[in-house]
Amino acid sequence: MDYEQKLCAALEAVKREGRYRVFADLKRHRGDFPKADFIKAEATRPITVWCSNDYLGMGQNPKVIAAMHEALDRVGAGSGGTRNISGTSHYHVELEHEIADLHGKEAALLFTSAFVANEAALSTLVQLLPGCIVFSDEKNHASMIAGIRNGRGPKQIFLHNDLADLEAKLKRVPLDVPKIIAFESVYSMDGHVSNIAAVCDLAKKYNALTYLDEVHAVGMYGPRGGGIAERDGVMDRVDVINGTLAKGFGVMGGYIAASKTLCDAVRSYAPGFIFTTSLAPVIAAGALASIRHLKSSNVERERHQERARTLKRRLAAAELPVISGPSHIVPVLVADPVRCKQLSDILLNEYGIYVQPINYPTVPRGTERLRLTPTPLHTDKDMDHLVAAMTELWAKCPLQVEMGKQQAAE
Repeated sequence: MDYEQKLCAALEAVKREGRYRVFADLKRHRGDFPKADFIKAEATRPITVWCSNDYLGMGQNPKVIAAMHEALDRVGAGSGGTRNISGTSHYHVELEHEIADLHGKEAALLFTSAFVANEAALSTLVQLLPGCIVFSDEKNHASMIAGIRNGRGPKQIFLHNDLADLEAKLKRVPLDVPKIIAFESVYSMDGHVSNIAAVCDLAKKYNALTYLDEVHAVGMYGPRGGGIAERDGVMDRVDVINGTLAKGFGVMGGYIAASKTLCDAVRSYAPGFIFTTSLAPVIAAGALASIRHLKSSNVERERHQERARTLKRRLAAAELPVISGPSHIVPVLVADPVRCKQLSDILLNEYGIYVQPINYPTVPRGTERLRLTPTPLHTDKDMDHLVAAMTELWAKCPLQVEMGKQQAAE
């Protein structure tokens, strides 16, 4: 077999479909987010980042940077091992306590990413609960899908945010059969928000555990940044909360927060936890400082929500096909993978605006989009430039605009 030829053929298939991904080589400007340098062989140029998941700009927060410098000077660079073998520093212990407090849970468990946390926790729970059936929202993140699949147990997929469909599936299963309802609070590609309280009602009625992914909500919603569950006053009703330290908190890593027993079981059985070198103490220190700051400061959250509302309003006023949902996610539909990549490239190379095209498999074919993520640090001037550039480009492709508007309305 010609292995190289087979791999080249696979890559060519992705390129033909218009969804081959090219990394943008960036250097963020410390203290001047969302500004960055775009590095290319022929030149380096300044740009504005419009697609970062550092939603609140906490990766540039002076308290976070100072905490990381201090930890680096005190304990050095790496953790030195897995959590079981010399890789548990006091920074990890403090951070887990802080996360547990944030979500009102008995315990928390750190992972190297929220993807790993979802995969490890869900697969382990399914394996430790014989016969467990996972009820999974059809738009759940790939990490949740991987965890459910790797648990090798039965699953049922319910229609996105459809409580009637979820209940219809739950009621067909005996009460004494173990069940997990796995869903997200904010769905990151469309900006949809789930009805957590109603899902918890169904979980209680049908004797199920609730597993909530708050990755795109922690830090940004609730009086202390505990997420949509905190905002809605239902954190105590959710059994397991998955979160990230890499988005609202601006650093790196993931976690689950739950009962002491559940966290201990995952800690003791999950290969994704046991056999992975722990987060560097410097990262844990930065995340710790970020969480502590956002527990007491609402300035970032209030400004963030205002910026998201303003951008949606301005894009709609410019008659661009924006999906105006209830969250901070601002998707603009293109509905064609090749065109989506072209628009992204033109915005970057000609206008100094970086927004990554979102294509299959992240979103279904035919719903390709540019996903904008305004932060508290994007100015009115930044928005003026963005809206003007997109209006100019969309004027050159009226067919795509009408298609996008129709899909956005649907």
